[in-house]
This record gives sequence, C-alpha cells and structure tokens, in this order.
Amino acid sequence: MITHTQETCSKAKLAIHDTLDIVGGKWKLILIAVLRSGKRGFNELSREAGISPRILSKELQELEINGLISRKVCNTKPVTVIYELTPYSDTLADVLTAMENWGYQHRQKILANK
Repeated sequence: MITHTQETCSKAKLAIHDTLDIVGGKWKLILIAVLRSGKRGFNELSREAGISPRILSKELQELEINGLISRKVCNTKPVTVIYELTPYSDTLADVLTAMENWGYQHRQKILANK
C-alpha cells in the first residue's frame, strides 16, 4: 500500500498537471488512438476523429511540438500531409490502455443502471 505524504501528493499533482498539459483536452488522446492503427492524412484524421479542420490543425501542431507525432509533407499535387505516431508516443500506451479499460467498465456500469 502506498502511503501518501504531502510531498508525494504535491509531486503527483505536478506530474498529473504536466501530463494533462501535453495530452489533455477533448481531442489529443483521440487523435493518438486513431493514429495507433497507422498513418493518416489530414482529411482522413478529421473524418475519423470527427474534428473540424481548424481545431485538428492546432491539436496536431501541439502533438508534433511535444514529440508524439510526426508530420510528412508529400510531394504530390495537391500537396498531401501524412501524420504518424513517433516511437516516443509508445510511452503513453499504458495510459491509453488504462483509460480504454476504465471507459469500457464505466459504460457497462451506466448501461446496467438504466
């Protein structure tokens, strides 16, 4: 059993805050989850995630700045941009799996109470 002192709670709060700064919000983890199954173009990501192009552009830029995705501009007409996860994004695998499992359990609990 973990004993929580004021110091460990402060450190945990800071770590959670740092994590949420990078992957928090409505879309970032969804985009990472979509990209886990492979590379996607901008329009494909917009459709699959159900996100407007303006917001998608902002979210992708932030994910790229933080090293979680890479962006490749293809020399095509019209220009195509392909996004994919970086190896660093694998560090979020346990977080995503835990959230997915919790989400399944929560949905079952809510549906069982109806």
